[in-house]
Amino acid sequence: MVDRRALGGWLSGPRSVAEAAGIDLGYPGERLGLPEEGPNAVGGMTRRLGATFIDWTIAQFVVLGAMPGSTAGERAAPILIVFALINLAMVTTIGAGIGGRLLGLRVARLDGGNPMLPAVAIRTLMLALVVPALFIDRDYRGVHDRLARSIVVRR
Repeated sequence: MVDRRALGGWLSGPRSVAEAAGIDLGYPGERLGLPEEGPNAVGGMTRRLGATFIDWTIAQFVVLGAMPGSTAGERAAPILIVFALINLAMVTTIGAGIGGRLLGLRVARLDGGNPMLPAVAIRTLMLALVVPALFIDRDYRGVHDRLARSIVVRR
């Protein structure tokens, strides 16, 4: 029999479904060899969402400054493009967007190194599509991170 917790699991992720079923998944990043706490531990969802919000807000201000008097509809695509360009440039060079840098996060390859341009380009394209980022695994990696073979960790 399926209960309410299992039905709501798609929203809260596989970890909550497993916990509701009494299955211990360990901590996020354990199966990838990452520490539970401190530097290089998996970045929490609150920080990740906060970092994305900061980056999106910066993109909005950039476009608003470049397109004063425009309507929200006219600014929608340029905001997405600026967001993607900022993400691509910042993650490729310093390993994090502005929001991630401010909140102590970085994007890393699974072997711990900095991601290379092709992987960051794939990750950014998928992130711009939004939906792939909503489907996370037990290590808080969205489809965009799995395709780029990356993970968001604490600095």
